[in-house]
Amino acid sequence: MVKRLVVGAHYGLRDWLAQRVTAVIMVLYTGIILWAVAGMPQMDYGQWKLLWQAPWVRYATVLFMASLLLHAWIGVRNIFMDYVKNTALRLALYGVVLSALLWYAAWSVRILWGL
Repeated sequence: MVKRLVVGAHYGLRDWLAQRVTAVIMVLYTGIILWAVAGMPQMDYGQWKLLWQAPWVRYATVLFMASLLLHAWIGVRNIFMDYVKNTALRLALYGVVLSALLWYAAWSVRILWGL
């Protein structure tokens, strides 16, 4: 009889899919923003400000930032799970990374909406 060793939390397929979906969202956003910037009649502060005042740009940017932060979290978490064997250190690193990512999320919203 073979004794199976259970390791990790079995995030595999869910993480793989989340990484791909967030990557597609980020690529689409980048293309749309490049298209919007290329379509500007002239590149100056007024046009740039006008672009960022459009609600669709702000919402798309929030979606991009959420995708970026989730993508980063999954990647860093998987690296920690694979390479940091000390559980206490790994949990401490999780806390530091999550705190930083939450701070970046709040900071992004504050920049976009001036809250």
